[in-house]
Amino acid sequence: MEKLNTSIKTFLDNYGLKKGVKQNTAIAIWDEVVGDRVSKNTEPVSVEHGVITVSVSNSTWRQELLFKHQDIIQELNNRLGKNTIKEIRFI
Repeated sequence: MEKLNTSIKTFLDNYGLKKGVKQNTAIAIWDEVVGDRVSKNTEPVSVEHGVITVSVSNSTWRQELLFKHQDIIQELNNRLGKNTIKEIRFI
């Protein structure tokens, strides 16, 4: 008998949903990737075509996160899989 997680993976692969699930997982893990200080001032909004859109509390935080965005992308991809997230858009 096939295990449930194997069945789910097969379903996601067959219907081309695996990448979308991985991308949307970025929203779920955002807080643990960026830490408490940053997560209190940000809110991930959506993920489309490898771009995660994040609402930021003010322009100072936006500027600071622009300096750190490559590190955040790298950590997200370490957890999600190579090249899942390609860019972060701060709004």
